[in-house]
Order: sequence, then structure tokens, then C-alpha cells
Amino acid sequence: MNTTTTTLDLGRQSLMSRRSPSDWLFAALVIGGAAYAFRRYGVSMDGYEKGILFGAVPALIALGWFWGALRLLAVAVGGASLLAINLYARTTDSFGADLVAGGQVFWLKYLLSSQSAILWMGTLFFMSTLFYWFGFFSRQAGVAGNGDSAGLRIGSGLAWAAVFMALTGTMVRWYESHQIAPLVGHIPVSNLYEVFVLFCWLTTLFYLYYEAHYKTRTLGPFVMLVISSAVGFLAWYIFAREAHEIQPLLPALQSWWMKLHVPANFIGYGTFALSAMVALACLLKTSTTRNLWIGLVGLPAGVLVLMGLYALFGAPDAGMQGALTKGLRMIGGTAAFFAVMILLRTPVNARTPTPELMDDLMYKAIAVGFAFFTIATVLGAFWAAEAWGGYWS
Repeated sequence: MNTTTTTLDLGRQSLMSRRSPSDWLFAALVIGGAAYAFRRYGVSMDGYEKGILFGAVPALIALGWFWGALRLLAVAVGGASLLAINLYARTTDSFGADLVAGGQVFWLKYLLSSQSAILWMGTLFFMSTLFYWFGFFSRQAGVAGNGDSAGLRIGSGLAWAAVFMALTGTMVRWYESHQIAPLVGHIPVSNLYEVFVLFCWLTTLFYLYYEAHYKTRTLGPFVMLVISSAVGFLAWYIFAREAHEIQPLLPALQSWWMKLHVPANFIGYGTFALSAMVALACLLKTSTTRNLWIGLVGLPAGVLVLMGLYALFGAPDAGMQGALTKGLRMIGGTAAFFAVMILLRTPVNARTPTPELMDDLMYKAIAVGFAFFTIATVLGAFWAAEAWGGYWS
């Protein structure tokens, strides 16, 4: 009994002794920031929001201690968000914000309002993808697993910058929603626009962690393609549907289950998407050329032929015709991308990591996604029961 107690005490002492002064400084900043937020905005918080605030303190400290790169990100996002709130507050004498200032105050209009920050996010993600690919095919990246080319380093830095702008935009949008009206404010995970922003920064953060853990940047070109695809959809959604406008929550969404279910779900989506793109790189390295042409190009081409025949002779209505046209474009574009990758597989394979490394990365990412997707499914069932009276209705 005494031996066990001594071992536990030594374990705790070892855990604490490994903490550096910067660890404790970060913890103090997080605790101080939470205290300031509660003192200034506590009267406006409901029980759930207070729970988020107090639960976020140990979670953020633990994450910062686990992965040091998150410390600077957390401090920078917190500082930028508070600056945006202060700029909004300066335009009115009463408590709250004049949201018109978002289009008038220079720093809000061009950088820190939620819409500006998210547009910057998209631009930085596109630039990151381009630099990752430029760096990938540079001479310096000619050895498999070498992630030291200038293009790859710039691509990684731009990905971090995009995550910073995405998180800043999310925090400021949360604040802006509460300034429209008391019953409008909500955590920004309630519609397709908001969850695509969530998907982009979550998936990128997971990739950046694995990039640092495995010490290779040569999978960035593949993973950033799916992020850029999401950003492309987001851009269309903004300009075609004006989806960036903050809307009141529908009655079914006015539930704290949503605030748990959606983030858990998108951790699953993000890690699965990351794994899928790494799997493509792994397939290019391990499969035969014949199998790649059959599986990645021939099969989609067969689907395209069947869809085209149905579009010509099946007499679909206008709605179905539009869906078929969209499907033909998506599948055709994907098959064309696969064909290009197969044609370039020799230089691509010379630069990607070993199959064993990619397999380990995929395994760990899928394990995280499976766990969170399971949690999200259970939470979604509870949410459905509360909203509609049935778990699976």
C-alpha cells in the first residue's frame, strides 16, 4: 500500500516537475483571460456558456502543455478577438456593439470582422495549398520524407495563419450574433457556412499536429486539397446564397445538444478526410499502375457513362437533370485528378513518406475519428429525441 502511494506521489511530482516556466505562464494567461471574460460578460452568459468557459480552462491548458504550438495560437486568437470586440464597443456609448462598424472601422472592415477574417482564411488556405505543391515538386523535396524545402515551409506557415484567421472569425462571429438580439446569439456551428469553417480549421489543425509528430511536410499537398475544396464550396455558398448572414436559430437547433454533437461530428469528418487523402498517397506508392487505372479512373468513368445515358434517355425532370449535371462534374473532376496523380506517380512516390509511416498516421487519425463520431452519433440521438420525440426519427 505504501509503495503504491509513493509511486503515485512520484508520478504527480514528475508530471509537475516537467513543467517549464513557459508552461506556467501560459496557464496563468488562460486563467486570467477566463477570469476577465467571466467578470465582464458573466451576467450575459447562460449556464451552458459558463460551463464552456470553466471547462475550456483546464482543457486549453492541457492542450497547450501537450502541444506547445497551440499556446501561441490560443494567445493570438484571444488577443485578436478581444481587439475586435474593443473596436466594436468604441462605436457606441452603451454596452454592446454597433455592427455597422464592421463595414466602417478599418481594422474590422479589412481584417477582424467575422466575414473579413473568414475570407482571409480562404485566401490563406488556397495560398497554402499552392505553396505545398510548389515545394513538393522542388528539388529540395526530392528525397522521400524530406520536408525542408522553402515551399513546404511556407505552405505550413500559411496553413497556421489560415487556422488563426478561421478561429478569430469564429470567435468574433459568436460575439456578433449576440449583438444582433438577445435570442439570436449562438455558438457558430448551426448552419452549413459555419460548419464548413469548423471543418477547415479542425482538419488543418489535426494535419499540422501529425506533420510535426512525424516530421514530414510532404503529405500537406494532399491534405490541403480537401481543405481547398471545402473553401471553394464555402466561397460559392457565400456569393450564391449569402450564407454568411447571421440568422436566428431554428427551434430544433435551440438545444445544448447541438453544441456538443456538431463539434464532435466534425472532428470525425476532419480526421476521416485527412485519412482519405493520406490513403491516396499510400495507394499511389503501394498499388500497381494497372489497379490504379481500373479503380481510380475506370470505375468512375463507368459511373459517368451510366449517368450520361440516364440523362440522355431517362427523361429526368428539371431537378433531377440539375443533380445529374452536378454529379457528372464532380465525379469527372475527381477522376481527372486521379488520372493526373497516376501519371505523376513516379515523382510523387519519390517524395512521399514510407508506406509504414502513412499507415500509422491513417490508423491514428481514423481511431480519433471513430471515437468522436461514435460520441456524436449517440449525442445526435439524444438531440433528436428532445427535438422530435424519437431517437432515430
